[in-house]
Amino acid sequence: MKVDDIMLMAYVDGELDIEERREIERELDESPELAERIELFRASSLPYDAAFAQQKLPPVPESLTRKIAELARTHASATSTVPPGPAADPAANDASLPSRAGLPPSTPVRSRMRFSAPWLAAAFAAGVVCCTIGLRVASDVPGLLPGSAATVASAQPASSWVMAAAGYQALYSRDTVAVTTDAAVSAKTVADIRQIDGLPVRVPDLSAQGLTFKRIQRLHFHDKPLVQIVYLPKTGGPVALCVVKDAKPDQSIAQQKVDGMDVVTWRQSELSYALIGTAGDVDLDKLGKLIAKRDVDAMFGQAVLPVSTVAG
Repeated sequence: MKVDDIMLMAYVDGELDIEERREIERELDESPELAERIELFRASSLPYDAAFAQQKLPPVPESLTRKIAELARTHASATSTVPPGPAADPAANDASLPSRAGLPPSTPVRSRMRFSAPWLAAAFAAGVVCCTIGLRVASDVPGLLPGSAATVASAQPASSWVMAAAGYQALYSRDTVAVTTDAAVSAKTVADIRQIDGLPVRVPDLSAQGLTFKRIQRLHFHDKPLVQIVYLPKTGGPVALCVVKDAKPDQSIAQQKVDGMDVVTWRQSELSYALIGTAGDVDLDKLGKLIAKRDVDAMFGQAVLPVSTVAG
């Protein structure tokens, strides 16, 4: 039997049968080097099962459940009604997500990603949504993130990026942002946003308003940079300040509701802002005005921003 690192890790993890264990133990008696490697593997063994068993996950939004079910039905219908054949269009068996009013139609989901049952398609959709470490929302797939159907309280409908950001924020809970990102990592992220993404982002210090800074992330929407700055109030859900580049004229503060989330938006100095939080937890309108008027200190140094006034 060849004793390699894979076999040694299986030995440390207790995954070998009796004969295999005896064989390795005979080798250990004769090889101090092998015994040292065993000790290294034991030292690197971490209780992952226990850690994940205790992890608290946010509840799955009802809108996400509906979209997964819709995708599964669409996939089942497409794969059962189109006959295969060499003369068929290569994309003929692809499932398409139904488009919604005001949003672009969806692109087919490639047929080569064929599933043996509808629930596997649903699991794929859930994985796409929940693993969005970078908020990559394809412009032609509006149904992959909750928030594609918006209830708007202001005169203007929510922008597509605001809807996507609100849906992403709906997945957060206090537990998901409980650990603060290391200050050096955050400072490096801010530098990358300003230098690489070309966004002169000013990170507000909202500690005086009772909100603790937790992290800043470089995300993307339609392959364009989107910044998400996350804060945690003393009570209630997380609050996010999202920023994208927008060359349109300045726009005053407006309040909206998107998929049950409170959203305050404004445009200033060629940047669009969306302040997003759980309904009723924080006075986002008041907070947005403070940020827009720069009546709060900045973290990680000052960005070079032209001075402008946003009425609200």
